[in-house]
Amino acid sequence: METRSWDLGIFEQAVRAYAHLRAPVADLKGPGANILGDHFSPVTALLAPAYRLFPSPVTLLVAQALLLALSAIPVTRAATRLLGRVSGLAVGVAYGLSWGIQRAVDFDFHEICFAVPLIAFSLEALLRQRWRAALLWALPLVLVKEDLGLTLAAIALVVAFRAHRRGHAKAVPEALAVAAFGAVATLVTLTLVIPAFNSGGAYDYWDKVGEGGAASGAFDGFGTKLRTLAWLLIPTTGLLALRSPLLLLVALPTLGWRFLSGDDHYWGTDWHYSAVLMPVLLLALVDAVDVSRRSGRPWLRQYADRLPACVAAAALALTTSLPLAGLTEAGTYRKSGQVVAVERMLERVPDDATVEANIGPISRLTSRARVFWVGAARPVVPRYVALDIRSGWTKDPVAYAEKLHPGTHYVAEDAAYGYVLLRRV
Repeated sequence: METRSWDLGIFEQAVRAYAHLRAPVADLKGPGANILGDHFSPVTALLAPAYRLFPSPVTLLVAQALLLALSAIPVTRAATRLLGRVSGLAVGVAYGLSWGIQRAVDFDFHEICFAVPLIAFSLEALLRQRWRAALLWALPLVLVKEDLGLTLAAIALVVAFRAHRRGHAKAVPEALAVAAFGAVATLVTLTLVIPAFNSGGAYDYWDKVGEGGAASGAFDGFGTKLRTLAWLLIPTTGLLALRSPLLLLVALPTLGWRFLSGDDHYWGTDWHYSAVLMPVLLLALVDAVDVSRRSGRPWLRQYADRLPACVAAAALALTTSLPLAGLTEAGTYRKSGQVVAVERMLERVPDDATVEANIGPISRLTSRARVFWVGAARPVVPRYVALDIRSGWTKDPVAYAEKLHPGTHYVAEDAAYGYVLLRRV
């Protein structure tokens, strides 16, 4: 019952539909809303077979954890090959414990868990000068999320730049073609594909740009953005990653849309938004350390030699204040009596019933009921309303539900520790 967003419920509804060979409708975004009209993430259909066997939100969380863990393999392998075993393992520790990865695991479920290993394997291949493999690993990014086509384009440009510098001219046209494909795929997805699936015929996130446009939005929350940059660059790379084009080019699309947005949720270090940057940061660090070790400046060589151990130590130290620290608390491994009581209350909702709910109950119901976001169920009049009212935002949940659906009457079916279940009569 610690979910902090509706995303887990939304993605479960979509994956559940895929698992039953239906269109990926996520009623939490609106009755009958096709999730492909919100964000273009058809890659989540890959979870359908596992979900069909284990129909639970836990399936999505386990899959996310496995995918993020998988990404540690190419990061550590690339670091070990270029920097040696000890420094390579230190980079692997720093990556696995990085705050961006921890925040992503702590936050519900999100499609970016597919992007993280793809980017990691792609950049590993790039550092090994396996140009075609780097491009092939990055190509599926266009199926993960609509903005990641620009990340594909950035990776392809780095491939073209490095292949040219190393005299591999044959790889350059191929890389430039992939870069063009990534840019065009993003444009087509935003202007044609998503609007085709969207009930309003548009991309709903254009209004996330600041009121004065992108230029104005860049200055909104300037202090928060500076702190995020500091978190990205200092404890994770000791600033040395700035010497690598991997960081300067590949991180730019993600940081660009986040910092130009007028939505302050995108600016900080919370949620899952920085996870796709973690393999970029750590492999840019590996690239920069490898180059700096051959520098003619002794101080830079010494700094580069010591930095992998330093970033690993920083990651370990910061973990005491990050989600992973919860594993040291006994309460993490116990289900409280309050949770048991709320679960028992929600079990009163029959399978396949229609339910209107807010964040608390959502992910406990989406595997077996048709769930709508509270206040957004119309024209459907749900049979049940399940609410978390612990904060006291409503004193009369029955009156609130009847106000949402005029002419409909609800009665309190059950209540437990600040959660209420209402039934239509």
